[in-house]
Amino acid sequence: MKDITVIIMWPSDRVAFHKSLQSLHRLNARITSIVVMIDSNSTSIKESNMPSYSFPITLITVNDVNAGECIDQTINQLASSYVLFLQDSMCLSPNVNSEFIQLPDAVFVLATNYVTSNNIPIQMPLFVCTAYMQQQTKFSVISTPFKEGLLPIWLSLLEETHKISKKDCLKQARRNRSATSLEKERFVQKHQSNAITSSTNKPSLSVMLANYNMQGYVANAVASCHWQTEPFEQILVIDDGSTDRSYQQLLRWEKQYKIQLLHKKNEGKAKALNKLLPYVSSEFILELDADDWLDPDAVSIITTYLMTLPQEIGVLYGNFRRWKQRDNNLLYKGISQGKTIKDIHDLMAYRFPLGPRIYRTSMLKKQGGFPIIEYEEGRLYEDVAVLKQLFTTSPFRYQDFTIYNVREHPESITKKENGKWKEFLRTLNKKSNR
Repeated sequence: MKDITVIIMWPSDRVAFHKSLQSLHRLNARITSIVVMIDSNSTSIKESNMPSYSFPITLITVNDVNAGECIDQTINQLASSYVLFLQDSMCLSPNVNSEFIQLPDAVFVLATNYVTSNNIPIQMPLFVCTAYMQQQTKFSVISTPFKEGLLPIWLSLLEETHKISKKDCLKQARRNRSATSLEKERFVQKHQSNAITSSTNKPSLSVMLANYNMQGYVANAVASCHWQTEPFEQILVIDDGSTDRSYQQLLRWEKQYKIQLLHKKNEGKAKALNKLLPYVSSEFILELDADDWLDPDAVSIITTYLMTLPQEIGVLYGNFRRWKQRDNNLLYKGISQGKTIKDIHDLMAYRFPLGPRIYRTSMLKKQGGFPIIEYEEGRLYEDVAVLKQLFTTSPFRYQDFTIYNVREHPESITKKENGKWKEFLRTLNKKSNR
């Protein structure tokens, strides 16, 4: 009986792709069709060089931005009873045949542990009941920054009783030891960690986010706040008068991600964050930019440090992990290692924006929130202005942790406005001297 559609996702190259296809020959009697989702930057896999098979092969071009929607559309259109997934350079092991690929009653997913080229163990869905997939969490809702994370993250959200796991189902057709692939795999692995029950001894932590025209990125930011191994007390989001469709996206996610959403006319990030501040009820608040995202264990790691934070500390901060947005895909750039700030001169000479910034809520509120300085009406460098003001009344604490991912892209305000930094400093110093 032909009852399986094979979906091969973003094969790394032509050689790996053909090895993936060859590994399917033991299932030929059950395969109805093959769908190949290729990366938008791939040039080696084309319809013109497809091998000849007795079943159709369809090519779909995807990227990090639209991958979730493409998977949802493909799954919803399937008529076959089952889907078999292969990703990147995965091949079926020789022991996988028609008899091996079976699901017991009341089980809908066959999963397998896959050890990557970088020796990162990741659990993958291999064989899934189509009707079950059509009823579960949509891939577009997961909204991970990397398309490579969609399948394993989706699997981690399922009821344990709905899936079984078998070993030695997959092998590698080709090794990829790039720094980018390693960091993506580490990110995905964190998503598959067990959820943590919040300790009553830990300080409460919320997150605040101001969005302006980030429709291509804000989904990743908000989703990263929701898909935490230990939950935030509040997810507070404000749209600062966006003219693209990002506010409409936020309205859709308001219930899905249980966020508190506000909307105002465009007046700049500082005023937007100040409007959110009265709603903060937690002891600490993390500031997240709408084009960045958090690791899944961000809350767990931050609150562990907060447990021993002295009462006089107003801001906790750490390191940044940096990514370069190239077309519709992400390239890992490295870690921006933080350092201890001893005085105001260290703060103003800091070589990159200090962060991630976890504020003690009472101190931030006591100083009146984010200062609105004359320069650009507070639309630029609001982080520097608030930090300088806070540092006059409380010390900061650096800890060596990395949970915050910075996306460098053409629309980034900081990148576009670097030439205004010296002018901003003159305005800030003039305000301080009054």
